[in-house]
Amino acid sequence: MKNALEKRFASPRAQWTALVAVFAILWFAQLNIRHLIPSDEGRYAEMAREMLASGDWLAPRYNGYLYFEKPPLQTWINAASFAWLGIGDWQARLYTALCSFSGVLLIGLTGARLFNPQAGLHAALALGSSPYWNLLGHFNVLDMGLAFWMQMCLCTFLLAQRPDARPAARRGWMWLCWASMALAVLTKGLVGVLLPGAALALYTLIARDWALWRRLYLVSGVLIFSAIAAPWFVLIQSRYPAFFEFFFIVQHFRRYLTPEQNRPGAFYYFVPVIIAGFLPWVSILWRSIRRALEMPRQPNGFKPALLLVIWIAFIFIFFSLSYSKLISYILPVAPALALLLGFNLPCITSVQWRRHLIGQAALIALGCIGALYLIRFGNHTRTPNTLYRAYQVWAYISLAVAAFNVALSAWISRSGEPRAMKRSLVLYAFGWLLATMIAGNAHEIFGRASAGIALIQPVRAELAQLPPNAPFYSVNMLDHTMPFYLRRMMIMVQHPDELRFGIEQEPHQWIPTIEAWIERWKNGRDALALMSPALYLELVARSVPMRVVARDMRRVVVTKPQSGPD
Repeated sequence: MKNALEKRFASPRAQWTALVAVFAILWFAQLNIRHLIPSDEGRYAEMAREMLASGDWLAPRYNGYLYFEKPPLQTWINAASFAWLGIGDWQARLYTALCSFSGVLLIGLTGARLFNPQAGLHAALALGSSPYWNLLGHFNVLDMGLAFWMQMCLCTFLLAQRPDARPAARRGWMWLCWASMALAVLTKGLVGVLLPGAALALYTLIARDWALWRRLYLVSGVLIFSAIAAPWFVLIQSRYPAFFEFFFIVQHFRRYLTPEQNRPGAFYYFVPVIIAGFLPWVSILWRSIRRALEMPRQPNGFKPALLLVIWIAFIFIFFSLSYSKLISYILPVAPALALLLGFNLPCITSVQWRRHLIGQAALIALGCIGALYLIRFGNHTRTPNTLYRAYQVWAYISLAVAAFNVALSAWISRSGEPRAMKRSLVLYAFGWLLATMIAGNAHEIFGRASAGIALIQPVRAELAQLPPNAPFYSVNMLDHTMPFYLRRMMIMVQHPDELRFGIEQEPHQWIPTIEAWIERWKNGRDALALMSPALYLELVARSVPMRVVARDMRRVVVTKPQSGPD
């Protein structure tokens, strides 16, 4: 029996199946550990909930207001998840988790067919263990969906350009490439076509590979792209004439070219993002890029490694020049970096690997020193020091796992034999995946406070005592998680925040000043209101009648008392 099991798991297919199964368990088991946090997670979950509740699958709404900052693909899929699986945290994250998980498998397939099976395995290990891909793959954000569809576009393009690809296979891969680009556009707009198109144009100029354009299936590809991407834009513009200017001019060109979004960052903003995001492999990155560039052209003249480097460089520079920067913006470079790492990692020598592990041990030691300073963080208005002290414990547990992983990887690879090196690399990747999981999911210590979870039950109890149509006001603030957890939209008061466009289209759905709200509040009967603690104190000083239902350091929820102020 024992010999039969050993023989069964000695086959490459069984080993691959076991690796994927363990990876899948680790990847999906953590979806429900944390609550959704502001702003993206709560926003996109609530938009999907409202879409499902309203039955309007054309025009996305947020808090009841038209919301056209981004196209609706992820909202559609999340709403479908809620319809099939129920409304909750893990359902809201399922799509991004599937995208990130599929991205790891896709990069493994691409590496195996483009280079060799070992390159595919190591590319998958590099991407799955990178904190950048791992962490963002477990948040309900648009950038992971965009990164996956752009990765699909890149990988299918690379597979289509293989010199041994049959005409039918090449056509199929290219059609899938065009379809993926359309889905990227439906995820986040013009960047879904601009970034791949610009990277291809730059590659053509640099490599002088003009023959490539004859293998793009331009006519049929454009038809496929248009059939998928165009209908929603045409329909939404016909129903809401203000859409075009807001979506394309404001949300694309002005967001990129002006600082009005208030997301500044220096030109080198994304350098630490890459370093931290690929921390397990950072010392090998440059060697991997340099070695890949030494690859000769394929028999058909195509240079896949050069395209990968141009893809990475252009996306990095494009967003570095933008006036609006967020950590997640350059996520589409991660699969390309992993593919270059996968090409190089099987060739790494035992000496190079030992040096890398020594460097990792030094970084972990620095992390331990840095974690000491967590006890100095915190304030009395939003995030108390006790939360940082609690997180420090989990930070040290994560660092301990990483340190043990480095030591065990070094011990396994001590002989320098190819099989030992392979086992060491696999263990090292899974060890970093586990360490990142611990540190990332421990953020729930902060997440509960930022999401206002302690307020949900008392507010729900109060809502149960009020008429279903009782108004719920959001006074001079927009809370990104409370509407989702309360399953209740709020009427904006005075400060439109990011809902300005929707409010301009339907101005009757909001209250423009606090003075007007106070008058309505006093004259009304049953109502709730959400506000900041500072505003609550101001209103108490003005004798506005209020009874506190629940409060925390960031928000206060009040109801209209039947007699007298609180």
